[in-house]
Amino acid sequence: MTSTDLAGPGDPTDAAADAPRAAETGRDAAPQYVLPLVVRIERDDPPARTDALETSARAVLTLLSDERATGDGEWAAAVHAWEDARIRKVVRRARGAEWRRATALPGITVHGESAEVRVFPPVPLDGWPKDLARLQVSGTHLDDPREPGAPATGTPVLWLNPELDMSAGKSMAQTGHGAQLAWWALPEADRAAWRAAGFPLSVRPCPPHRWTELTDSGLPVVRDAGFTEVVPGSCTVVADHPALRAQV
Repeated sequence: MTSTDLAGPGDPTDAAADAPRAAETGRDAAPQYVLPLVVRIERDDPPARTDALETSARAVLTLLSDERATGDGEWAAAVHAWEDARIRKVVRRARGAEWRRATALPGITVHGESAEVRVFPPVPLDGWPKDLARLQVSGTHLDDPREPGAPATGTPVLWLNPELDMSAGKSMAQTGHGAQLAWWALPEADRAAWRAAGFPLSVRPCPPHRWTELTDSGLPVVRDAGFTEVVPGSCTVVADHPALRAQV
């Protein structure tokens, strides 16, 4: 589907994805890793688009909070190396035997109402496992069978830029970025509460008249590097978590 990059936690106060850059930075010089996500899309039973976006975001949070990705966990070194460089995420699609081979690799499968997304520990940019490297990145179109309702009161919302027309894969990577920015910005107690609740969240297109207000609010904003689909520096997602809104 797509890949997209996010700035590492070395400058968490900016809460932004890559801006256009003319010169190499320290993160560019570091070994580059990527976080693979695979969404299950069976030919006759594709997931709803919004559910896929929400499930992708929860998959990223699930990995970030997993004990294998923290401390001395078996995935921690790969996660640290990934966060020290450009925070790349690549979303690929699988069905049938492809999906079964993907689920046999170390990772975590997260289920939504109709979507299944498996997230894997970061891998070197040029070192993908064979069974993931062969999966398709492009060519997927997802729809919502019905218009999603309003987010539940008090639920974190990842607001999508209403002026951008992004593919499902691009949007899944962007919502993953938004969730990650919220996670980095939250105090530990709020992280623990969110995790204990199962990472409830909603993804919705932002009402056009609110977009400028949200991007100027001090909430975490994803600014895309512009490698695919959108122009460099585009604001794609605002992470509106109640605990963060209380701070701003």
